[in-house]
Amino acid sequence: MKMNPLFIFSIILFFGAVSLSTIAEPIEDKQALLDFLHGIHRSHSLNWSNSSSVCNEWTGVTCNRDHSRIIVLRLPGVGIQGQIPPNTLGRLSAIQILSLRSNGLSGSFPSDFVRLGNLTGLYLQFNSFSGSLPSDFSMWKNLTVLDLSNNAFNGSIPPSISNLTHLTSLNLSNNSLSGVIPDISNPSLQSLNLANNDLNGRVPQSLLRFPRWAFSGNNLSSENVLPPALPLEPPSPQPSRKTKKLSESAILGIVLGGCVLGFAVIALLMICCYSKKGREDILPTKSQKKEGALKKKASERQDKNNRLVFFEGCSLAFDLEDLLRASAEVLGKGTFGTTYKAALEDANTVVVKRLKEMSVVKKDFEQQMEVIGSIRHPNISALRAYYFSKDEKLTVCDYYEQGSVSAMLHGKRGEGRIPLDWETRLKIVIGAARGIAYVHTQNGGKLVHGNIKASNIFLNSEGYGCISDVGLATLMSSMPPPVMRAAGYRAPEVTDTRKATHASDVYSFGVLLLELLTGKSPTHATGGDEVVHLVRWVHSVVREEWTAEVFDVELLRYPNIEEEMVEMLQIGMNCVTRMPEQRPKMLDVVRMVEEVRQGSSGNPPSSETNLETAVSNQTPP
Repeated sequence: MKMNPLFIFSIILFFGAVSLSTIAEPIEDKQALLDFLHGIHRSHSLNWSNSSSVCNEWTGVTCNRDHSRIIVLRLPGVGIQGQIPPNTLGRLSAIQILSLRSNGLSGSFPSDFVRLGNLTGLYLQFNSFSGSLPSDFSMWKNLTVLDLSNNAFNGSIPPSISNLTHLTSLNLSNNSLSGVIPDISNPSLQSLNLANNDLNGRVPQSLLRFPRWAFSGNNLSSENVLPPALPLEPPSPQPSRKTKKLSESAILGIVLGGCVLGFAVIALLMICCYSKKGREDILPTKSQKKEGALKKKASERQDKNNRLVFFEGCSLAFDLEDLLRASAEVLGKGTFGTTYKAALEDANTVVVKRLKEMSVVKKDFEQQMEVIGSIRHPNISALRAYYFSKDEKLTVCDYYEQGSVSAMLHGKRGEGRIPLDWETRLKIVIGAARGIAYVHTQNGGKLVHGNIKASNIFLNSEGYGCISDVGLATLMSSMPPPVMRAAGYRAPEVTDTRKATHASDVYSFGVLLLELLTGKSPTHATGGDEVVHLVRWVHSVVREEWTAEVFDVELLRYPNIEEEMVEMLQIGMNCVTRMPEQRPKMLDVVRMVEEVRQGSSGNPPSSETNLETAVSNQTPP
């Protein structure tokens, strides 16, 4: 059959266009990044090479649709150090988002950044930059987020910063900036932090709408710096009047009952005891509403010696009073306590865990918090702050909008549900494995997670698993085995929560992996009232050679993943071997799961999937 020449020509043009789109490369931008890579010192390797695709394979790089330009470069915490080589990143004239935060970069503000006129977000926080800020910010007319905090910048804040008419967030905190604060009359500015500098003078009228902590740690004039409603120092707690009224009512009742003498004795004992120690309750034991204020009990006062302790690198700024005023929502109640979502007045949202079943002394608690709080890793939820008193122990962590893996996997099954696809489950497994492996390297190899379960796993900004509640198990009081093992994640040899081991963490991770593969909870009902342990159920199904029956029906819609699922199933079964010494080490588990990912993607692993990076990288994404 003779084909129309015009039709054949159209086909050729079509496939030619497709072929060009797949091989298109921003040659000049790629060379600029290679020059940057070769001119900068780095402690970790990057998978950037001239022979690979910058748009499809390079870590941290995003191109535009036609792959003609690089528009995003994100390299947070990748171990790059020293001064940025001139005439490298400044050649990326189309770049919109540039993030180099949490590295060891030094020197002055890169002068050739003035050529990056399309920037919308610039993140250079937590480095060692010094010198003055650029005198003219006018070239970044599209900039919406500027974060230069936690560096060593000095000099004044240039008035030209007010020319950034699209700016919504400005963070210059924890530098050595001096002089007066310029009048930034920008109505689009929603977030401001100038704390902990050497600024003086008054706060401009245009900025009085921001909270007092945004200006704390400076040498600002106390006269008309902030409106009366926002004092520079937090109000000292006042004794509650409610207690007094309640006591008077009680006295009146007892007087009317003829028990004046008995009440006087009881009241005297209460006063003596109360004078020795104050008790403070930060979070409500029961919430009458799902949302409510975190109010302190009326009969309790704040102990001045017990304050929130923040860890280095935390950009949050609030105190106990802010927590008391925060709107709170109960997220869940677990083995270790109740978890709250707290919405602060500065629009930040954090997770506050109120620990229970804990009889540890303050010194031991603080030592463990220091170990946990020093951990910075992309797959570990950072501990931002903690609080200790005799009656309350609190931890403060980041809030993850998507919720836990448990909620994603088991919540709202049925019609209209959006299931977790195979790619997402793979990334959850890989991220969780990396995080646990890194935990096992901390504190001289002595740190153990001790409470690995789906409700303690979240997704980081890259969609990988991120573990929380690290290291709390060793602080808990011993619980009876029936209670402790109810969730089904505990290794059979663990009879005391305080004596978890690396091997028992591997077992718990194996249960999590089986949970993601099967879609079933660690303990679940299979018709009737019988409760089945997931590990035993998987073993029984596989033993009967019905392996295909193991997998979650929601995964059956995805083609060509059977081999990877079987490989993951084998890894999970190796992890839940009954004998602890027969389980693989967590580092080996990381290698195994990443090999499955490498095989499923058909691409070589990037530095993000490199084991060395997974273990040594200490900065969150």
